[in-house]
Amino acid sequence: MNWLKKMSYPRIIALTVIAVILAGTVLLCLPVATKGHGAAAPVDALFTAVSATCVTGLIVKDTAGYWSVFGQIVILLMIQVGGIGLMTIITTFSIFLKRHIGLRERRILEQAAGSDRISGVVRLIRRIIRGTVICEGIGAVLLASRMVPVFGWWRGLYTAVFLSVSSFCNAGFDVLGDYDGGASLSAFQSDPVVILTIAALIISGGIGFLVWSDLVRFGRHLRRYSLTSKVGLATTAVLLALGTVVFLATEGEASMAGMEFGERLLNSFFASVTPRTAGYASIDYTQMSEPGLAMTMILMFIGGNSGSTAGGIKTTTFAVLILTAAAMAQGRRSTTVFRRTVSADLCRLAGCVVTIYLVGTLTAAMAVSALEGATMEAALFECISAIGTVGLSLNMTPTLGTASKLILTCLMFGGRIGGMSLLLVLAERRPEPVLKRPEEKLLVG
Repeated sequence: MNWLKKMSYPRIIALTVIAVILAGTVLLCLPVATKGHGAAAPVDALFTAVSATCVTGLIVKDTAGYWSVFGQIVILLMIQVGGIGLMTIITTFSIFLKRHIGLRERRILEQAAGSDRISGVVRLIRRIIRGTVICEGIGAVLLASRMVPVFGWWRGLYTAVFLSVSSFCNAGFDVLGDYDGGASLSAFQSDPVVILTIAALIISGGIGFLVWSDLVRFGRHLRRYSLTSKVGLATTAVLLALGTVVFLATEGEASMAGMEFGERLLNSFFASVTPRTAGYASIDYTQMSEPGLAMTMILMFIGGNSGSTAGGIKTTTFAVLILTAAAMAQGRRSTTVFRRTVSADLCRLAGCVVTIYLVGTLTAAMAVSALEGATMEAALFECISAIGTVGLSLNMTPTLGTASKLILTCLMFGGRIGGMSLLLVLAERRPEPVLKRPEEKLLVG
């Protein structure tokens, strides 16, 4: 096991994700996992396993119509493991069994939980588990009040639990099928209890475990929050407000045509929540206006907070880029936020993350567009949804060929473990040369 001890922490985390995906793929390939359709095609089982473990929500087969209860439970377990992390679950069992957690395990947990310090990481894991159970439990109870009258006790409770877990983990899977002739949550678009409960679960899972830790420790004393929490909360609030205003202004004659103002406001707010990065749809995205689609893709690309169940480049990365651009425009050499200076290394890292995501997304979108004969807009929407682990679709995913499915599979995996982590997994670290090369000016911009 010496090879394991020499392995970097990002590689260990990536391997655990791959192990969960492979196990899920094998289980979904069993005939018992489908509703009388025989064994699922390996590529469809793999795609579904990756989508569930990477908490994306893109599907090639309808979850309620194609997969049996066994298959749905396998998907739900992968969503839960992918949402809070396999290392978190392993640590929970270690704590329960009173097993000592060494320094190396704490380092891995620090990476997996998105923590910025090793001290107190086990305590943070305990809070993650406790908070997850509480949030998903409250969400399930609220959703059951609407699902039980519609589906009956057993199916209603099962649907409520499934939706609650999937929402908190920002997965976007549902077991509603085509209930009342609509896909995803469109049948409940006028029900504020369902829409707001799921929105609250998505936001709770997407703001990050570090933010929740600060909320528990410091309450209303915002000054004591970490800079990550402050920037993440502020950026989240701005994006939610901006998205709601844009959708309210652009979708009245498009995807929300015929709705009263109150219903439009409710669905505009939800449309600004779900791209970050849950994937539930209360409206038909194929009917969305061009500005609405553009705003949705921007929100999907940004995603949620660091150290959360959400994907995307993360709100802090986006905020650092905007603040750095503003500082340079004002002739300032340093980036500051909340009376703190952001290091130059972090600014470079933010630019690197965005570059990785942009190059990966655009390359994949061109390939999918060429393979499927689809418009670049449709292919780009699906690819951003995949790499942002969102799950929204313009109904293109179920019709994709094998090659395009594998492309989206790679995007979902890369988006879940993160752009920089993926580079660290694939690249070998080399020592920097002692010799410093001479500098020379280069025209940019």
